[in-house]
Formats: sequence, C-alpha cells, structure tokens
Amino acid sequence: MPYASFKIRIYAFLLDYLVILIYGIFVLGTISFVFRSYISHLFSSSPVTAELTGFLLITLPASLYFIVCECSKWQGTLGKRKTGIRVVDSFGQRIGIGRSAFRTAIKFLPWEVAHFGIWRLMLPTDFSEITILMVLNAVNLVILLYLIIPLTNKKRKNVYDWFAGTEVKDYRLSTKGQAESLDTSAF
Repeated sequence: MPYASFKIRIYAFLLDYLVILIYGIFVLGTISFVFRSYISHLFSSSPVTAELTGFLLITLPASLYFIVCECSKWQGTLGKRKTGIRVVDSFGQRIGIGRSAFRTAIKFLPWEVAHFGIWRLMLPTDFSEITILMVLNAVNLVILLYLIIPLTNKKRKNVYDWFAGTEVKDYRLSTKGQAESLDTSAF
C-alpha cells in the first residue's frame, strides 16, 4: 500500500479536529453550564488545578479518541476512515494500544505544553512572563516541525510516527489498483 499523502493526512486531521471541536463545544456548552458552580473554582484557583481540569475534560477524552480508534480494527479515527487511510506498524499490521498511546502522547505533547504556558499567563505563577513566552514559542516551533517533517521523507512520517514506529498508509486503492471513491471537493 502507498503511504498517505500529506494532503490526505491534513484532510483527516481537519475532520478529526471537527470531532474534537464538537466535543469541546458540548463540554463548554453543556457540562460547564450545568456544573458551573462545581467546576468554576477549578479554573481560577491555580494554574496546576486549571491545567489538570482542562486535561481531564478535553485532552484526555481527545487522546482516548485517537488511542482507541487507531488501535481498533478500523486502524484510524473518523477522519482517517473517511479519507481511506490507516495507521499501521512498520510491517503494515494493526498497532496495539501501547503503541497507539505512545504515538498519541507524542502527538499531543505540544498541545499540553501550550496549556501549561497559557494557564500560567492567565493565573498567578512563580514563572516569569518571559519564561512562559519562551515555552509558548518553543511549542510553535515544534508545531511547525510537525507540519514540515512529513514533507521531508518519502513515507510522509511525522515526528510521532518515527518515535512510535508507525506509518500511515493509503488504503483507497483496491488490490486491482482502482481507486475507491473519495470526495475531497468539500475540503
């Protein structure tokens, strides 16, 4: 199977981001409204508490979405399934939950480090503002690397693929070499 192109991987990412966005709107719009009196102090008491609460409400469920989907029989999230791509190991086999969790942890590391910085800009902390801004700039550089690295190798592997020993393959082509339908005009 051919490796998934950068363009297809971006389409899949955007679809998955939409899933996460819908979940986030649900959390903010429903859970936060209903349980406001119970959780509002968690976002204002300290940066550590706010970051941990945000992790439990948003990052952990989003991570579990990737972990469970990518080691499932579908070998990918909803975005990957829609675009016909799958996450596999270097032998083309389905990855296990450990590899999927490791891959996802590397993928979400910049996101979580950004939350670390943002909460420390918003709430009192022992870190200087310049230190926090340096951390956030480093996050931006890592994200830029995440966007550039797949363009530098034939397998289109990202940083987290290299670390986890995974590849993303394009399964839209059947064994006869005929393409299955994929409507990317909506993207």
